[in-house]
Amino acid sequence: MKEERRSFVKKTLGASALVAAGSAIPVMASSANSSVSSSNGVVVGKSPKKEILYKETAQWEAFYKASY
Repeated sequence: MKEERRSFVKKTLGASALVAAGSAIPVMASSANSSVSSSNGVVVGKSPKKEILYKETAQWEAFYKASY
């Protein structure tokens, strides 16, 4: 009885590993085709807008003065 369970678990794990590997191969192949310029994994967009990370406001000034 235990041997039957063990063989079933072995077969199930083997099949699931094959399915997982089979589904991972197309994903890896599609990501390999994308061109990666020296951006260290950061997505580089083509937006004409300038990204603003900080806007000088009274709240920020109060925060920075309190943090010193």
